[in-house]
Amino acid sequence: MFRIGHYGVSLALYAPVGGLLVAGGSPTAAVAGGAVVCWLAMLPDVDHQLPGISHRGPTHTLAFAALVGGAVWAAASAGASATGLGGVAVGSVGPPAFSLGPVGVPAFAGGIVGFAILAHLVGDLLTPMGVALLWPVSEYRYSLSVTPADSTAWNYGLFAFGVFATAAAAYLGFAATSAGGFP
Repeated sequence: MFRIGHYGVSLALYAPVGGLLVAGGSPTAAVAGGAVVCWLAMLPDVDHQLPGISHRGPTHTLAFAALVGGAVWAAASAGASATGLGGVAVGSVGPPAFSLGPVGVPAFAGGIVGFAILAHLVGDLLTPMGVALLWPVSEYRYSLSVTPADSTAWNYGLFAFGVFATAAAAYLGFAATSAGGFP
């Protein structure tokens, strides 16, 4: 899949999450999450620059998504602890002292990064080549075989769909906010 197709898939998959964040009163988190998902939409394709790593190999797996998401969570947790922004005051009950949306920054950061990688994998699942999601446990390649990766029409169509889904989710999220939340 081309970059534009991966952006479209990422936007389409993130749209409901962003819409819920907006509806929940966290539009900044919604925009930040969407920006990160798009920014990292091509991260699994880093394998093109890594010698000895085949394309759609280890970087196109659930294990990679969990590893990178977990590493980002750990780094953000360490940073939040070092700056005093990540914890709750002793003896208090409630959300983290510094949060982005309904969760603390470390969980949000790790979750969004893992989500971005998973969105890339969904895009590649649409192609006949597919991905070995369960590597290293299994080398079986999963594929929905909907479109060839180099289909210009599908890539731009997915992008248009992702933009539409994002706009619709933002509209519905703001509508829910102005109406006092979901019914």
